[in-house]
Amino acid sequence: MASIHGVATITAKGQITLPKSIRQALGVDLGGKVAFDLVGSQVIVSRVADEDHDDPAIASFLRLLEQDIRSGQHMTALPDDLARSMLASLERPIDLDEEIDGDVAL
Repeated sequence: MASIHGVATITAKGQITLPKSIRQALGVDLGGKVAFDLVGSQVIVSRVADEDHDDPAIASFLRLLEQDIRSGQHMTALPDDLARSMLASLERPIDLDEEIDGDVAL
């Protein structure tokens, strides 16, 4: 693993800003969480995985949703056909191993 060096200044309140290169390497952004572990005289900073969603697609969606909510420009209601489709899917159990019929574009 490549070594990345960054320096942060401690504020009067004991706060620091993680250098951009460190945030990028850890894959954390606004609202992301990091853990600090003191090992001897060294502090190890690591990303804290979202307990509920380790899937990067879900995490990206949740970040997008959070940005949408913060902007105040979000949908107030789902389109009727989408809402009906979602409700219909709740009526049957979901089998994650079920074969997919038809073409799927990824």
